[in-house]
Amino acid sequence: MAGQKFQYDESGSTFLYFLISFLGLVLVPCTFIFWPAETTPQDETKKKQICHCEGCIKKVARMKKPEKWKGLKKTFQRFILALGWLFLAFLVYKVQEFDYEYANFDPYEIIGVGLQASQAEIRKAYKKQSVILHPDKPTGDHQKFMRLQKAYEALTDETARRNYELYGNPDGPGAMHFGIALPSWIVEKENSLWVLGLYALVFMIGLPTAVAIWWYRSSKFSNDQVLLDTTQLYYYFIHKTPQMVFKRALMVLAASLEFEKGHNPEIVERPSDNIEIPSLIKQIPNLGEKNKERPLCFPYSIKARALLFAHLSRIPLKEETLDLDRLYIVKLCPTLINEMVNCVSQLIMLAYAGRIPRIPSLDTIEATMKLSPHVVQALNEGKSSLLQLPHVTDDIIRHFVSKKKQIKTIHQLVALPSEERRQMLRTLTEDQYNDVMRVCEKFPHLEMSVNYEVVDDDDSGVFTAGAIVTVTVNLHRSSLEELFHEKHVDLTKTSEEMKEKRESQIIKSSGWRRPQSSWKGKASKKNKPNHVIKNKKDKVHDKDAEKEKEAKKLANGREKKMKLKKTKLERVEDIENDSEDDDSASHSDESEAGEADTESHRDEKNGIDEDAEWEKFQRGLTKREKVLEGKSKLSHSVHSPYFTDDKQEYWWAYVCDRKKRSLITAPFQITNLVTNEEVQLKFTAPMKPGIYTFQVCVRSDSFLGFDICEDIKLDVKEAREIPTAHPQWEEFSSDEDEDEDDDAGVGNDDDESEYTTDDEVTDDSD
Repeated sequence: MAGQKFQYDESGSTFLYFLISFLGLVLVPCTFIFWPAETTPQDETKKKQICHCEGCIKKVARMKKPEKWKGLKKTFQRFILALGWLFLAFLVYKVQEFDYEYANFDPYEIIGVGLQASQAEIRKAYKKQSVILHPDKPTGDHQKFMRLQKAYEALTDETARRNYELYGNPDGPGAMHFGIALPSWIVEKENSLWVLGLYALVFMIGLPTAVAIWWYRSSKFSNDQVLLDTTQLYYYFIHKTPQMVFKRALMVLAASLEFEKGHNPEIVERPSDNIEIPSLIKQIPNLGEKNKERPLCFPYSIKARALLFAHLSRIPLKEETLDLDRLYIVKLCPTLINEMVNCVSQLIMLAYAGRIPRIPSLDTIEATMKLSPHVVQALNEGKSSLLQLPHVTDDIIRHFVSKKKQIKTIHQLVALPSEERRQMLRTLTEDQYNDVMRVCEKFPHLEMSVNYEVVDDDDSGVFTAGAIVTVTVNLHRSSLEELFHEKHVDLTKTSEEMKEKRESQIIKSSGWRRPQSSWKGKASKKNKPNHVIKNKKDKVHDKDAEKEKEAKKLANGREKKMKLKKTKLERVEDIENDSEDDDSASHSDESEAGEADTESHRDEKNGIDEDAEWEKFQRGLTKREKVLEGKSKLSHSVHSPYFTDDKQEYWWAYVCDRKKRSLITAPFQITNLVTNEEVQLKFTAPMKPGIYTFQVCVRSDSFLGFDICEDIKLDVKEAREIPTAHPQWEEFSSDEDEDEDDDAGVGNDDDESEYTTDDEVTDDSD
């Protein structure tokens, strides 16, 4: 509006309130996020539970000691946050001073007289204070002089004194006014150049520069913070070699651009690499350093490949140089391997769609997945999975092979009786043996149940050609301690029963074997454990209970059927009464009765499957809640003494065809398997009828020998014919056709009567 003036804060108290609120909104969340956390008692208990092998001791010491730049970063963060809180405290102190000065207006206290002072004493005290506080004097203060003058008026002027007694202010009741919470010096002429310069520096230079830097960095990376150039490199080599073996996949992994200094400034290149890298290459056979493919022949790729092979072979490196580079490369490997797996699965799906000519095989994606546990556990291809245990070496593993038994997996080792197990590990000390057993108890044990159906279909158990099959994989994760601990073993059982139980558990938990159903019939009932064989009376009781449940469900279905029949018969009677044609009424009666039978049959099925549908609905709600919560990446810590940091165990779930060596569904990475997890995998059924066998696989990215699989069989039927129209519509259309035919016949007669030939005319005249 014309003539309106903005009132700025002369004293600056309102601006201080603005600064306090702004600093509070910034400092409180930043303190919770960026203030370095100290170790908690839970962390101390975790450290006590780890094993005391050489690799774990070095890893704990390395993780305790932060890197130099991380220590400086934490110190700088603490300094900035402490400085911010000190400034906030100073602002609060200044605001309290302003509030005290302006809220506590006492004229007697300001002038320095008592309540019973006379007018002469007030004038005398005022003159004394004004000489000191006058702005023209060296000790003068303009604000205090104005307060002194207002206090003198409140005690000498009758109107001002009356206002003070009534309203507490010599000026009378204060009117509401609005202003800007900025100090007045911002709009002064002398400071305008500095204010404009600061505005241009922050909003015209600083903010656009920060946005440009962020966009430039984020545009180079994928969602998993992998360079897009690295992803293109994976696509090229996977398409070039569809049948990729383990060693070839490792060479492609080492060629990732994250290991090149031009793309990653954290990579360190030292002059000592020219001496140490060639000597390391001589220790590694079949490294492939003479490969001429680009970028496999580049120096950064050869260095990364040599360090990865040294890591898998557990070759000791110089801690100050090459070992630091090894730790950094190994730290990035799980993310890069997951990106490589995604690239392989996408290329396979594109090949199925006919967009690319070459189809990567199932061996390629499984060789890529194999890289992750080998890198995490620092084991080369072909090595025994028992080397994942602490203090276990190749010399000790030789004792595991005898004429009677061959211990090849950790499950088989833990399933042994304690005396035999201790005899196998007799070269270890008691402390070392305890470390082995503590680590064994923490290894995972997966149990998988698979259910496959066609969702959103009347008969979900029938698989037609081209239908969408949904495979639901339910995983239950427990530890080997819960299954094989000595506390759970009944010592009164015979040795034969314990042996049978151990073999069944090993068969069930070992990876890449057929389901347990294939072993039925090989063991007699006498050799089965007592807790497995049920009493005949219990079996009969269970069967009777199941029969009663089925009878109740059938009775409920019949009641619904009778009600529906009654309603349908009533509708049929109404149609008969209203209809004029008996034939059409009888026809509608038959159709309605047929519909009543079919609908009653459907309702009977719906009555039986109500509980199952309700369970599916509840599962869908829980899935939606999990999706809204987000995907967690915390599961269980992995015993990995040669890995850089703490590793959480993840799993891949997918469906494949072993016979054709092809991938059916894209691998789904499970990152939050703590105890139970449900995964849904969907694929299209084959287009030709027949019986097909697929395999549901769950593969670990952290352990060797803990993968599981289960076969599923699909009896694919021919696709159903799509109905062109509803039966009632067909009846209605047929009636319309008859009416049209009748109308057409009448029209023809009229035409014949109107248009006659010449012969007919002569006949009529005769």
